[in-house]
Amino acid sequence: MSRTVAILGATGQVGRTMLALLEERAFPLSGLRLLASPRQSGRTLRFRGAVVPVEPVTAEGFRGVGIALFAVKNALAQEWAPVARAAGAVVIDNSSAYRYDDAVPLVVPEVNGDLLDARPTLVANPNCSAAPVVLALAALQPLATLQRLVVSTYQSVSGAGTAALDELERGVRHGLAGSRPPARLDGGPAFAYNCIPQIDRFEDNGYTREEMKVVWETRKILRLPGLPVTVTAVRVPVRIGHSAAVHAHFDRPVTPDAARAAWRTFPGLEVADDPARMVYPMPLDVAGRDAVIVGRARVDLTDPNGLAFFAVSDNLRKGAALNAVQIAERWLVGPTVAR
Repeated sequence: MSRTVAILGATGQVGRTMLALLEERAFPLSGLRLLASPRQSGRTLRFRGAVVPVEPVTAEGFRGVGIALFAVKNALAQEWAPVARAAGAVVIDNSSAYRYDDAVPLVVPEVNGDLLDARPTLVANPNCSAAPVVLALAALQPLATLQRLVVSTYQSVSGAGTAALDELERGVRHGLAGSRPPARLDGGPAFAYNCIPQIDRFEDNGYTREEMKVVWETRKILRLPGLPVTVTAVRVPVRIGHSAAVHAHFDRPVTPDAARAAWRTFPGLEVADDPARMVYPMPLDVAGRDAVIVGRARVDLTDPNGLAFFAVSDNLRKGAALNAVQIAERWLVGPTVAR
């Protein structure tokens, strides 16, 4: 296949992180196309010491492309994915447009990368909170059978986009000046000095769309379609790094020591768990890093078969761009390599 890579949405936070990771990880590409909306025309980004122009997305822009990384909203993904695939590209989509389609694999390579052996030409990238949670849970699957899951996420403002980060900074400045941070320009509550128990719209069941994404995607990625899962998602005044408090209930006890041992040997995970020395997962420690950090492992007080733990990850990396690039890397390796 062609080793030319296209990034659609190249100027956004996730798109720029995808570009940085392609360089950091020495991805074996032979050509690069940076695509975005027409209003981004004229911009340039740097890659491997060269200045690369950002082109307005057109059907011609996908000609000769082998892998297309999408970092755009659902409507644009639905508009351009068929075009890119018709041109011969494998589309790895970071939106939620295709995640719940049974025919489209939803992949975290360390967990279910075998789905790429079928050589799908459309692959969905998971939600920024679901990816790190399933990574930590997958490491525990050899120890016991997961029976129920309760998750609370504490999600950084960068998950809402560049404009949201600007809103956070605006609110912080107001607070430092001694005044209450104003409402956001879109009318929503201020990000600064605040915790907002709503991310995305509310569904009829009283849960937000973001909460239901974690429910649906955890079940799909772990291949546990009937798993009982409940989630609360909260936006917190952190720039980068999503956190999750996880209560996992199994068919038999999983000790904290056994969990830590499993996490230490599982790819993509790092353990930080020494509370007596104030060592535990925190967003400040994970920003700009690839690993999902897990810790605060303890037996759930309500269930001897329950394990509680805390996990953090850079939502722009493993929660988005890194996972997409890892999918591309795994897709290129193909099904012939022994797993």
